[in-house]
Amino acid sequence: MAAEVVKSVTAAAAELALGTDSTVIYIDEDVGVDSPETPGTKDVPFKSLVGAISHTYQSHPKAKFESRKSLTGEPVETRAEYKPVAKAALKKATNLHQANLKKEAKRAELAAKEAEQKAARDAQLEAAKAVVITEDPSKPAAKKIKIRDAAENRAPTRVKVSGWIHRLRDQSKMIFITLRDGTGLLQCILTDNLTKTYDAMTLTNETSITLFGEIKPVPEGAQAPGGHELHVDYYEVIGKAPGGAEAITNIVARDADNQTKYDNRHLTLRGDIASATLKVRAAVAKAFRQSYEDLGLLEVTPPCMVQTQVEGGSTLFEFNYYGEKAYLTQSSQLYLETCLPSLGDVFCIQESFRAEKSLTRRHLSEYTHIEAELAFITFDDLLSHLEEMLCRTIDYVWNDPVTKQHIIDLNKEATNEAKRRGDPTVFEFKPPQRPFLRMSYADAIKWLNEHNILNEEGKPHAFGDDIAEAAERRMTDIINKPIFLTKFPVEIKAFYMKKDLEDPRVTESVDCLMPGVGEIVGGSMRMDDLNELLAAYQREGIAPEPYYWFTDQRKYGTTPHGGYGIGLERFLAWMCGRYTVRECSLYPRWMGRCTP
Repeated sequence: MAAEVVKSVTAAAAELALGTDSTVIYIDEDVGVDSPETPGTKDVPFKSLVGAISHTYQSHPKAKFESRKSLTGEPVETRAEYKPVAKAALKKATNLHQANLKKEAKRAELAAKEAEQKAARDAQLEAAKAVVITEDPSKPAAKKIKIRDAAENRAPTRVKVSGWIHRLRDQSKMIFITLRDGTGLLQCILTDNLTKTYDAMTLTNETSITLFGEIKPVPEGAQAPGGHELHVDYYEVIGKAPGGAEAITNIVARDADNQTKYDNRHLTLRGDIASATLKVRAAVAKAFRQSYEDLGLLEVTPPCMVQTQVEGGSTLFEFNYYGEKAYLTQSSQLYLETCLPSLGDVFCIQESFRAEKSLTRRHLSEYTHIEAELAFITFDDLLSHLEEMLCRTIDYVWNDPVTKQHIIDLNKEATNEAKRRGDPTVFEFKPPQRPFLRMSYADAIKWLNEHNILNEEGKPHAFGDDIAEAAERRMTDIINKPIFLTKFPVEIKAFYMKKDLEDPRVTESVDCLMPGVGEIVGGSMRMDDLNELLAAYQREGIAPEPYYWFTDQRKYGTTPHGGYGIGLERFLAWMCGRYTVRECSLYPRWMGRCTP
């Protein structure tokens, strides 16, 4: 049977090859096949009229076409008969075929041009291998500098600077490189033979390189980082970075999805936005330390491996500590309290860990905690200290011109990014005005209900509700100023928080809320009465034995004291206009993401 079909197809193909006016090409839209091997017979038809014309126009320019496009039922023998193609359909298909021919001709032309250009490029690259540059021995020895020192080393000093190619622009007989070394950006210019080497012709972004030359002011009317540029007389490529599909701009492109960027965080960090955010982070941490020093607090380093809980057992990362159960710390507060009798007021800047499954814009599994504890204070003293610390730190940061410009640029970028998302929010950081608004929890419940902001169950807020993040942020954004939200109910706060003597239903506690990000600080006065603390253990179902060292602080010379914790990433998100705290961490850990 197969041999008969092959014989039939071969005979039909021979018949059609005669190219007479009587040649008929058949199309069956159900079972046909559009390919050069299809003979176009009744038994082996084409699938479409365009396909039939495309594959037969050269051998059968005057052929006639017949088609059928549906089955009339089973069995197959009852299929519809072939009928001549209508003139309108033939004209439409012919026009489409001619358009396809033009496209093919254009593609062939482009392919030929690309091949010609590639051949010329390959020849140029091959010739470039013969161009060798050497350092001129008659020139003075180059002084090694960092980009931050470029302004102090202008001509006639000859310098050498190493870094990574941040941006690259190849112009006629000139190559402009924007070099990055972590301390700044520097425009570098290559001319003459320096542009003709194989290395110069194959430069890519992120290639590491050392350049030699003189720093000169940019010409009038031109612009460059710092207002100066390096006129290069020699260079050495240290490590080439890939181009093409592996180029860094393709892997972490601006429009790449966020998960791709976090999976490639090690590359994203090289970008302007991520690096600027981390530079602000360093400046903020430095400013906090300076502010604490100004106010007489001593820095200590509490342990990160603990055997007690602070905020709640459900959010602890557990691990085996030499056969005993231990945890990564949620807070250093308890340890800081033990330092008060010997070291006075203390603070720490350390990592804290929370195992809560909160996939939100403001939660991390690992975050930097700025915590402080102060002795012999009242609740009002605590609020005043917090306001002073925050404002003093912000002033230090804002008064540094480089950091201030980073913050301005980041807020502008955040505004543009929001606009691309269709969000009209304008980000513009301004140091907060004193005094901060002070609002009790009870007044916040009243305010939320007056503004028809419902709780998570869609009902009006009631005293005792743990105000949800969405409601809290909405209130903060509407009020649009820093808020000290105070005196939360005992039931929704940690066991160690001191009760308000005037209203034992609530604690002497405070959250500092900032527009755009919500809570960035949580603090309170701590229980200083031994019996009250023991009762709190019992109320919360906490075994007191592991906390003996914490309890002893109330036994051996107790004192009124209080403290707080500041989330550094939240603070940065507020200051830099970042959409999520994940942007404010070197390698953010949240719900198992960002694993490098």
